[in-house]
Amino acid sequence: MLKGGEFLVKNTEPESIFIPEEWTEEQLMIRDMVKDFCDQEILQPMRESGKELNASTDKDKIVELLHKSAELGLCGLSIPEEYGGMDLDFNTGLLFGEAISTGFSFATTIGAHTSIGSLPIVYYGTEDQKAKYLPKIATAEYKASYALTEPGAGSDANSGKTKAIPSEDGTHYILNGQKMWITNGGFADIFIVFAKIEDDKNLSAFIVEKNFGGITLGEEERKLGIKGSSTVQVFFTDCKVPSENLLAKRGDGFKIALNILNSGRIKLSSGSIGGGKFALTQAIIYANERKQFKKSISEFGAIKHKIGEMATQLFAAESAIYRTGKYIDEKESIAAQAGATKSESKVIGLREYAVECAILKVYCSEVLDYCVDETLQIFGGMGYSAEAGIEMGYRDARITRIYEGTNEINRMLSFGELMKRAFQEKEIDLISAGKKIPTSFVSQLFSSKYHPGEERKIIDNMKRLFIAVSGIAGKKLGMKMIDEQEIVMSLADVLAEVYVTESLFLRVEKLRKQSHESSKMIIVEQILQLHIYESLGRIRIALGHAVDSLPDGSKQKLQRKMIRRFARRYTVNPKELRRNIANYFIAESGYTF
Repeated sequence: MLKGGEFLVKNTEPESIFIPEEWTEEQLMIRDMVKDFCDQEILQPMRESGKELNASTDKDKIVELLHKSAELGLCGLSIPEEYGGMDLDFNTGLLFGEAISTGFSFATTIGAHTSIGSLPIVYYGTEDQKAKYLPKIATAEYKASYALTEPGAGSDANSGKTKAIPSEDGTHYILNGQKMWITNGGFADIFIVFAKIEDDKNLSAFIVEKNFGGITLGEEERKLGIKGSSTVQVFFTDCKVPSENLLAKRGDGFKIALNILNSGRIKLSSGSIGGGKFALTQAIIYANERKQFKKSISEFGAIKHKIGEMATQLFAAESAIYRTGKYIDEKESIAAQAGATKSESKVIGLREYAVECAILKVYCSEVLDYCVDETLQIFGGMGYSAEAGIEMGYRDARITRIYEGTNEINRMLSFGELMKRAFQEKEIDLISAGKKIPTSFVSQLFSSKYHPGEERKIIDNMKRLFIAVSGIAGKKLGMKMIDEQEIVMSLADVLAEVYVTESLFLRVEKLRKQSHESSKMIIVEQILQLHIYESLGRIRIALGHAVDSLPDGSKQKLQRKMIRRFARRYTVNPKELRRNIANYFIAESGYTF
């Protein structure tokens, strides 16, 4: 199987990946149960009252929803069965994230509880810690939260000032500091708190119970969106934390935070796609019902453009998400067979695909923002009004580009982690791949267009372009490249296009070899063609920005020619493809894949 980031230098066979069409009946039952829960417990009451949940006034209702979720087993998704959880595989957990997104801000609440609030204990806790806390988290007797961010430590999390001083007798730590933007903080029973022990360079992590004392909560934050998610500041003043509540080893907190964030990033990706699908379906229903000029607005080309574009982006993004989720499961299994404990195996799986998790966080959150924005546009004035509920989804979606690491940070992380694995850890052989590029360039000098059927060739050339321009930038800038964030972010966008486009292509290839209804396969093929057409355009722009931003004397003329040649025109009609895709989903009255 591929190592993380290795998709760039090795081709993948379609048979080796997971595609959403392969969900089992049991997995789909879990998805449908979650969607039904969201509809009955959140959406219907919201429609009846005309009000969204608000953590300032509806805290009891939010806690009640957590308890009802726990009764269905949803609060213990990733908790081992021996501690009362469901112990779902990672990919099924991603499917849960997609389904729970229809609960709007409650998705953030339960997401924090089941992911960043409890996984540090699942992955790094001692047996005593797991036995003490996990059963109560699974039943929501304990509500969990994650306290990392501080007023002066956001993206630079390791610069946090919260301190933990060991007591003279070694029985406990005295915790002092301030945390902010703490999801579930207003009602949490336990906090996973990151603090530096004395003057340590790196953070340590602690399980802190609210009833330890010395904890004060700020007022609920007044936010743009996710108003039904509790977000507060948490102050620790001489909070006594038993020594046995240190997670893992002293100084391991930063490592714990990074690995938990890898999990959070890809889970946010699946939630983003779930929200995007929900938005698209609402847009189609409204467009079919809304009449203007004596016909449904879904019949107009401008609306078809929006619907076809949303559907294409969602289909491509989900192809990459569940491909990656299965990779994580497979890596976990391999690590376990090699002798790693269950907890160690889970961490190894996540760590392996840190590049892909960062890529997907950025890509999928921006797909979601595109979908909710276009949905509001299709609704027009009704979308801008609170009555339709669309503006709530618009506001809720905006946070996805900020939390779990801003998209800017994740762009630089995906590129930086890839380069580290290539040139420091020597795990990805970019050098050998780069040496083959001149021959490939010469062989295609007289090719003027791409045609349908050449998708594999196109994707290979996308990879060559990324490797070539990254190498040129690296040689020209050297160590200064770390400060050229604009160039790095452009290259990261190309890296994301490569991974998502290849994932979509592999899904379509696998479907081609299976028996599927012809009408659906025609649309799948057209989604692939439209995505490649648009992806090539985005790559031309991003690489053009990168090359033009290099210092003078970098042979930009030759590089621009290389970009034009490897990212040349793809001979399809994007308008017709987009209309055909839109017509399919309009007839289905929503996203039905």
